[in-house]
Amino acid sequence: MAAESMLLHSSYSSTKPRCYLSSPQSCWTSRTTNLRFERKVVFGKQVKWESLGLTSRREVSKKERGGVVRCTAEGIERRMLIPGEATVRVPERFKVVALMACVMCLCNADRVVMSVAVVPLADKLGWSSSFLGIVQSSFLWGYIFSSVIGGALVDKYGGKRVMAWGVALWSLATLLTPWAANHSTFALLAIRAFFGLAEGVALPSMSTILSRWFPGHERASAVGFSMAGFHLGNVVGLILTPIMLSTIGIAAPFILFSSLGLLWLSSWVYKVTSDPRESPFITKSELTSIQAGKTDPPTTTAEFPPIGLLLSKLPTWAIIFANVTNNWGYFVLLSWMPVYFKTVFNVNLKQAAWFSAFPWGTMAVSGYIAGAISDSLVKAGYSKTCVRKIMQSIGFTGPGVSLLCLNFAKSPEMAAVFITAALSLSSFSQAGFLLNMQDIAPQYAGFLHGIANSAGTLAAIISTIGTGYFVQWLGSFQAFLSLTACLYFITTIFWNLFATGERVF
Repeated sequence: MAAESMLLHSSYSSTKPRCYLSSPQSCWTSRTTNLRFERKVVFGKQVKWESLGLTSRREVSKKERGGVVRCTAEGIERRMLIPGEATVRVPERFKVVALMACVMCLCNADRVVMSVAVVPLADKLGWSSSFLGIVQSSFLWGYIFSSVIGGALVDKYGGKRVMAWGVALWSLATLLTPWAANHSTFALLAIRAFFGLAEGVALPSMSTILSRWFPGHERASAVGFSMAGFHLGNVVGLILTPIMLSTIGIAAPFILFSSLGLLWLSSWVYKVTSDPRESPFITKSELTSIQAGKTDPPTTTAEFPPIGLLLSKLPTWAIIFANVTNNWGYFVLLSWMPVYFKTVFNVNLKQAAWFSAFPWGTMAVSGYIAGAISDSLVKAGYSKTCVRKIMQSIGFTGPGVSLLCLNFAKSPEMAAVFITAALSLSSFSQAGFLLNMQDIAPQYAGFLHGIANSAGTLAAIISTIGTGYFVQWLGSFQAFLSLTACLYFITTIFWNLFATGERVF
């Protein structure tokens, strides 16, 4: 046995394998396992064992969490795991985008609550059909103004604080809506306008925060994931609100969603910062990775954005026109889908709600896919200009063709297929004009987003009202669907002529 031990020792000594342990904290403090390592301990640095022998037990410093063993004789690395210690750390930017997706879902769900609850409220309070339209549009009265103001505030103070105040205020407005409806007409319209005013800061805040927290080659996926939450908010609102209205009462969904907003705030305020460099939770390696993936890191500015300069460049107008067209088509489908299925195919309202909810779920999935494709193209070496034009072209020509085909649908199922295609393909715009604001004006992206969003909100008001007049005038949806398709095609041409992925401002 002694001879075998000497032979083993001699064999290993001749090849002199060396093993090193790299660890972020203090190193091993005594011998290990069946093969003994004669150790040289240097705390906080590298540990080196050179000769081998026999031993029976191992003790580990309590501070040690794990390390990498590198064996030069074999040329391999292995992670040594310490039982009972956590070895997987979720990157902070993933936590940020998860919270962002949740609040964007809540943002849209809060809108849908009123769209569903307005029916029993109208029956209870004796509202006319014309007044229903006024109530629904009152949200946009505040929304159209706050986008510009909110975007400027985001550029100056950062997205965290602006988003937090927005969520707090719109949750309060949601909670007060049933009370306002029972109190007076003026109170209801005022609280809905205030709700829109608070929600107008959501998209500029989202765009700016994600641009800070994600490197360029991951930003499209981050926006796609967040906007997936936004679109799922439609599904959540359409499914939960009718159930709660029928089982608990009119005030129930408003109380639920406002409470969820306050619950979300408790995590957002303490765990998220506007910039990863300010976060106490982020690791140095993750911060280095984020910073390395940025070509033009945006910075906050105390100066008021130069409106004249921004509007003097054609790439700015390409973004504004794209947002106008996107909102035009989006709100036409959002506002009129249930009415379309009921009037054209004589589908009852309950079935129409399900036909209307399904496309929003597919839009959430396709939006994330679009972001992943966009990021993969950037990683593959395609220019941002090329990628933005490809994504935006799909996002507009796809819905345009789908709406033209919708004119020839002969059944509600076929119509649902075309509407689903239109919304799913339109989500590719998220990897087009929505990202392009950070590309051309990182310093003023929030303000530029506000300008484009205000123009898009005005287009949403016009298209929502215009659809009703066209249907009343011509007796069908075909003319307005064709007009919307033409707008998609014209804006696609303008975008490909003047949009750019390079920094302009």
